[in-house]
Amino acid sequence: MAKPLTDQDRRKQISVRGLAGVENVADLKTNFNRHLHFTLVKDRNVATKRDYYFALANTVRDHLVGRWIRTQQHYYEKDPKRVYYLSLEFYMGRTLQNTMVNLALENACDEATYQLGLDMEELQDIEEDLLIACFLDSMASLGLAAYGYGIRYEFGIFNQKIVSGWQVEEADDWLRYGNPWEKARPEYMRPVHFYGRVEHTADGVKWVDTQVVLALPYDTPVPGYRNNIVNTMRLWSAKAPCDFNLKDFNVGGYIQAVLDRNLAENISRVLYPNDNFFEGKELRLKQEYFVVAATLQDIIRRFKASKFGSTEFVRVLFSLHVQVAIQLNDTHPALAIPELMRLLVDIEKVPWEKAWDIVIRTCAYTNHTVLPEALERWPVDLFQNLLPRHLEIIYEINRRHLERISKLYPGDTDRISRMSLIEEGDVKKINMAHLCIVGSHAVNGVARIHSDIIKNTVFKDFYEVDPEKFQNKTNGITPRRWLVMCNPGLAEVIAEKIGEDYIRDLDQLKKLLEFVNDDAFIRDVAKIKQENKMKFAAHLEAHYKVKINPSSMFDVQVKRIHEYKRQLLNCLHIITLYNRIKNEPNKPWTPRTIMIGGKAAPGYHTAKMIIKLITSIGDIVNNDPVVGDRLKVIFLENYRVTLAEKIIPAADLSEQISTAGTEASGTGNMKFMLNGALTIGTMDGANVEMAEEAGEENLFIFGMRVHDVEALDKKGYDAVSYYNRVPELKQAVDQIAGGFFSPSQPGLFKDLVNMLMHHDRFKVFADYEDYIRCQERVSALYKNPKEWTKMVIHNIAGCGKFSSDRTISEYAREIWGMEPSLEKIAAPDDPLHPVLTRAEMVHYGCVTN
Repeated sequence: MAKPLTDQDRRKQISVRGLAGVENVADLKTNFNRHLHFTLVKDRNVATKRDYYFALANTVRDHLVGRWIRTQQHYYEKDPKRVYYLSLEFYMGRTLQNTMVNLALENACDEATYQLGLDMEELQDIEEDLLIACFLDSMASLGLAAYGYGIRYEFGIFNQKIVSGWQVEEADDWLRYGNPWEKARPEYMRPVHFYGRVEHTADGVKWVDTQVVLALPYDTPVPGYRNNIVNTMRLWSAKAPCDFNLKDFNVGGYIQAVLDRNLAENISRVLYPNDNFFEGKELRLKQEYFVVAATLQDIIRRFKASKFGSTEFVRVLFSLHVQVAIQLNDTHPALAIPELMRLLVDIEKVPWEKAWDIVIRTCAYTNHTVLPEALERWPVDLFQNLLPRHLEIIYEINRRHLERISKLYPGDTDRISRMSLIEEGDVKKINMAHLCIVGSHAVNGVARIHSDIIKNTVFKDFYEVDPEKFQNKTNGITPRRWLVMCNPGLAEVIAEKIGEDYIRDLDQLKKLLEFVNDDAFIRDVAKIKQENKMKFAAHLEAHYKVKINPSSMFDVQVKRIHEYKRQLLNCLHIITLYNRIKNEPNKPWTPRTIMIGGKAAPGYHTAKMIIKLITSIGDIVNNDPVVGDRLKVIFLENYRVTLAEKIIPAADLSEQISTAGTEASGTGNMKFMLNGALTIGTMDGANVEMAEEAGEENLFIFGMRVHDVEALDKKGYDAVSYYNRVPELKQAVDQIAGGFFSPSQPGLFKDLVNMLMHHDRFKVFADYEDYIRCQERVSALYKNPKEWTKMVIHNIAGCGKFSSDRTISEYAREIWGMEPSLEKIAAPDDPLHPVLTRAEMVHYGCVTN
């Protein structure tokens, strides 16, 4: 019997991953040993697996460096427009394999590590979750001169442990072993100012008596797909200045000053969890200004050093938008608007009107949420203390903005109040979304339905004033990571049918429709899915000591735990299914393994109670001998990108069940769709466009549409009426409330039940019946593997729109004024030893004058 193919075997079959030439393999082995000896100072007698991983990572990084330098040379010579993508967080994921794929090194690295007696998959598993971003991958792959800017957090989003069914947070010390991909750039360190006071003099405005924190940049290469372009993600780390007064040493001041450095460096210590609840904490505002201030200084430095900016700067600065585009990813970097105004007006002495024109033409804003509680509103008092000059600038922006609105709508005081950047009340607050809209030339949502909602409701007043600003840019995912890398078996099966160009042009997946009735292709797709399920089942057993049936339907909901994501609706279905099996144990039920994963923000009590409910339901269901293997409930501890790369290729059913009108877009839904899972979902976020692309008949769509939700809001949502009218719903809720799933603490979930019955903004009960009916259709179709797989093929074929390459191309052409290119740039003759002159090294920032 033939040995089954491993993922490594399949990757070697995909020619787009590069050839393992003998010379290339020999060079890789030589460089691997060189790094083991000279970088890590180890030999094979004492080296650990982690040492081998670092040796391999440094070997692969060597192949990036020449391309990285050449890319910067290319940008200097061509002086293209540059786009700067500002985000307070980039998702965590592994870098090594993605880099090997994009550089066509994976086969050679596989062979080299094999010849060295090492296991590539073992080495990859050692890598910490580092930093990734679909958009940065696509920007590099499309030849755009792009830079990602953010904060180099010492601790990322917490690691989640489940202890007795409860979430426990542990620090994510992701840098404890170092990061082989980053390069510190102390020569570009920038000062960032806080506190102080503002002086208005005849010479202009000065912000004085400030406290200074230094921003130290760390650069990470972002390789494009097979085009020799390597862009840069620059993350800032906070450092205290070293201006201690040594005369204080004898009186203890020096020691205290050293200890106080920690206070300054706390700015980049930890990533705030995104819980969709805004909390106005000073540290968070410091983080937001820190990244913006450092980044804008860097942008202007680079602009001045460019060919375009090398003439008289103030004159050329009037055309900054011609060479620079700044994309604000949500409101977190909104302070870029007043900070750029401060730099232009106070430092560069540009007149206010001209400076404001430059800011608007340069900045653009992406909105990511319609939930009112998630929108940032900073107290004016906090601004007055921390950023006094910026508060003045925001007041002046608001004054001029409201003058314009007053002229357009004379006497409409309600509209003026709604559109003000400053919200009056017990605590005066600055509405950061309003600041972003007023200070940007483009405002976009991230799915068509989301963009319509912000135009028609959330920002309706602003849309009526400036309709040309508002656009839609439906989110996307990179097929390099989310198919080729995480599901090589499916990538190969597709390549055999339609060739390999789809990796660059995902629209070519439409060609798969020709094979939707091809029995051989149907068998191949189903076979890959089953292999992925068996692999994930083995992973669960090895790492979590949980045994599941790989022949059961893998029903998966993985995302942040939040009321609007409606994990509670999933729980009600689980309980209903459990009760039905108990009532009719001899019926031929479709076996299901329901897996739910996600983190609850540490301060979000309801989300933590939802996790406890899921685990408690699992304790009862999984240990009921009557149910057996027909229903299992698994909570996936510490869900993260690395785990997503394993579970998404294995999933049969993807749960996307948020209340219509609450999910901005989602990208998990796209990842599941591309990897051959069928979607059960509401018409919310990107689900709407997924249904259009694949055909609504090829998704399991249920529940209220946005207009139904709006109508129910007007009528008044009465959860109790559903509870009284639907017997199975009443039974499930009573079991939760009565302690059936928490026998040792019968009242444990009373708060959850009270919320569902009396305070549920997301209307779980209203969609319950339709959801249950839809799940019955899912179970029925799963019993017919051929028809199920044909529907899967329809979904994969409809994924072309959801490539981040398409998304970024639209941003480039319609917002940034840039043209994507699939052309390669010239690679260095020797990628390990690019030749630079001294003048080139100065120009490209390799050395300073």
